[in-house]
Amino acid sequence: MGLRIVASRPDPAILGLPWSVPLEEWTDQHVVPLPRGLSRHVVRIVRLGQRTYAVKETVEPIAFREYRLLRDLQRLGLPAVTPLGVVTGRTDAEGEELPAALLTEHLRFSLPYRSLFAHGLGADNVPSLIDALVVLLVRLHLADFYWGDVSLSNVLFRRNAGGFAAYLVDAETGELKSSLSRRMREYDLTVATENVFAELLDLQASGSLDASAAAAEIALSIRARYDELWTELTDVEEFSPAEMWRIEQRIERLNDLGFDVDELDIVTDFDGDRVRIQPKVVELGHHCRELQALTGLNVEDAQARRLLNDIAAFTATNDLGREDRSLVANRWLTQVWEPLVAMIPPAHRGKLEPAEFFHEVLVHRWYLSERAGREVSIFETAADYVAHVLPARPEEAVATDLAPEASSG
Repeated sequence: MGLRIVASRPDPAILGLPWSVPLEEWTDQHVVPLPRGLSRHVVRIVRLGQRTYAVKETVEPIAFREYRLLRDLQRLGLPAVTPLGVVTGRTDAEGEELPAALLTEHLRFSLPYRSLFAHGLGADNVPSLIDALVVLLVRLHLADFYWGDVSLSNVLFRRNAGGFAAYLVDAETGELKSSLSRRMREYDLTVATENVFAELLDLQASGSLDASAAAAEIALSIRARYDELWTELTDVEEFSPAEMWRIEQRIERLNDLGFDVDELDIVTDFDGDRVRIQPKVVELGHHCRELQALTGLNVEDAQARRLLNDIAAFTATNDLGREDRSLVANRWLTQVWEPLVAMIPPAHRGKLEPAEFFHEVLVHRWYLSERAGREVSIFETAADYVAHVLPARPEEAVATDLAPEASSG
C-alpha cells in the first residue's frame, strides 16, 4: 500500500517531504529551527514555500482521531491549532513501516511556555499565563470538551495586550461530550494543578524561573480562578421584577470579561414575584468582533479592547462624538493605525504582531510622558520605541510568515 494523505486543505508540496525517513532524521532542508514544546512524540516544524506546518509522528488511529477532533474544535470556533492532514502508509528504504504523521498549521507569533521564559518572561508574568490557560479551559468546558491532559506543555501562547491568549495544541486525550459532567471538569482541574506545579518546578530547576516563585501557590490558584470565571459565566441569578436592570448589568459584566451572551434563559416563578436569569450560551470575542466590524482588523480580544479604547480617545480628542462611529473608526485606521504600523522596520516585523506593537507603544507613551512631564505624541513615542526598545526584543515569528520585504532582509 502506497503513501496516503488525507487533508482538509491539500498542499501539493506535502508530497515532496521525505516521508520515507523517520521524522527525527529530517534535515534543515525542510525543518525550521523554531522552539517546540515538550511532547510524547517526535515533532518537527517544517516550511513549504510560504507555509509552515507542525508535523507529529503517532499511530494511525490516534492521528485520525486528533485530526477530526481538531476540525470539530475549529468548526466550534474554539482556540486550537488548525489541522491540515494525516499522512499514512509510510515506509523506510528497507520497506519497514513508519508511524503516521499529523500535520497542523503553525500558529503565527505563538510560542511554547518554555520559550517565553527563555525570552525573558519572569515570575511576575506567570499569573498572566495561568489566566490564559484558565480562560482556554473554561471555553473548552463550556463547549463540553473534556481535555484529559491540561498542561502548559499542551498549549501555545500568543501575546495579548501585555497578557496572553492560549491555544490548544495537543488534543490527543480530548473528547467532545454531549454533556460534560462536573466530575470530568473537576478531573481536568486536578490534572491542570498537578501538571502546572510540576512544570513550574522544572522551570525553577533549570534556572528559567526564579526559585522564590511560589510554585505550589500558583498551581493551586488555577482552581480559584477557574471557579470565579465559571461562576460568572454560568450561575443562576435571582431578583425581583423591580430589579430588571440586573439583566443588563449581568450582560455588561460578561462583556467586560470579553464574552458575548448569545442566549439568556429568563424564568419567572408562578406568581411573577421572582425572576431567574442564567447565561446559556456565552462566547469569548466581544471586543474583537466589535473592532472587526468597525475596522476589519482581526486581533486577540484584549488587544481589540485596547484599540477600541484608542478609537474612543481619538474620537474625543478630535471632537468627533457626533459623527458616525464607522466613519470615525476609518479615520483612526488611516490616520493612526496604518501610519504607526508602517513605522515597524522590515527587519523587525518578526518581533511583534502589529496589534501587540501598538499596545507596547501605548505603554511606552505613558513612560515617556511621565519622564517628559508632558503628553508625548503617539508617533514620537513609536519612533523612540522602534529606536530603543524593539531591536532588543526576540524574534517570535517565522520569516516566511511575514511580508515579502520582511523575509528578504
